[in-house]
Amino acid sequence: MKYTITGDNLQFVNVELNPGEQLNSIAGAMAYMTGNMRMEAIMEGGFMSGLKRSLSGSSLFLLKYTPQNGVGVVGLGGSVPGKILDIDVGKGAWIVQKTGYLGSEPTVKLDMAFQKKLSAALFGGEGLILQKLSGQGMAFVGACGDLNVVELKAGEQYKVSTSNAVAWEDTVKYDISAAGGIKTSLFGGEGLFVTTLTGPGKIVIQSMTLSDLAGALIPYLPSNNS
Repeated sequence: MKYTITGDNLQFVNVELNPGEQLNSIAGAMAYMTGNMRMEAIMEGGFMSGLKRSLSGSSLFLLKYTPQNGVGVVGLGGSVPGKILDIDVGKGAWIVQKTGYLGSEPTVKLDMAFQKKLSAALFGGEGLILQKLSGQGMAFVGACGDLNVVELKAGEQYKVSTSNAVAWEDTVKYDISAAGGIKTSLFGGEGLFVTTLTGPGKIVIQSMTLSDLAGALIPYLPSNNS
């Protein structure tokens, strides 16, 4: 499998498949494909695996792409303006925010990852369930805005505004801590809690969240009074 990621803030991942190779994606991620590409809805791993994917923000059915009679190309895109991150899960498992997964090679396992602490589940901005990518092969994750990839040393911490943490390696510890004192929490504009990520491992931070984008667009949307 060969791939390129093109575009600036409305990116495609363009995947070239040789005969015998396959790609999986969530429903709705496909933007284009060559005429010799066969697309089939599958419930990868059976009903329970599909249900877990659905609960973690993905789709119950995945789409499987298989080229016919030669090399084929399929292009995947995210649902919001932003970047696409390529992850080699063969080098280690990753935890991904809900709805982050776009597609992967079929050797990549997509599963639920539960928050380890109740505080993280209640105040982490992504709810109780996250997505876990493991196995072998390449996976593609969509995010909002631009991305900053940071590699944390053992014991090094980053405190990230709620929902801006896109993904992190499974070696990174995830928790929730207070944003500061009462005055800072109430008037600092970051809410009461921030995400604390502790190394070692890579973390990926997005510059915008979907809720921020929606909030910025609301004043410009037509209303019944306009």
